[in-house]
Amino acid sequence: QVQLVESGGGLVQAGGSLRLSCAASGRTFNNIAMGWIRQAPGKEREFVAAISWTGGSTDRAASVKGRFTISRDNAKNTMYLQMNSLKPDDTATYYCAADPSRNRIVAGTAAYWGQGTQVTVSS
Repeated sequence: QVQLVESGGGLVQAGGSLRLSCAASGRTFNNIAMGWIRQAPGKEREFVAAISWTGGSTDRAASVKGRFTISRDNAKNTMYLQMNSLKPDDTATYYCAADPSRNRIVAGTAAYWGQGTQVTVSS
């Protein structure tokens, strides 16, 4: 079993920055990909970014390319999402996800999920 705990959400003005963290615990993390999915009120869940176990491969949604950077520190069992140039459209609950398959994270069908952290961007 894997437990994922997100932190770092909050209220920020448009153009501002936030860094989300996802701390993982509960099992070995060898070959576990991780990622971020978000859901805005009344909308479907949307893939944001994913990162391979080694950190050597990443995927990002077109809507966040150039603004969001995903990274991980396996020594700390923690993943990060640096979000810059935030827009009101980025307002959502951001969920951390983990799975042996990065493709399942992209598809929104990851095996493990956190409880989510709220990000609100004011205009």
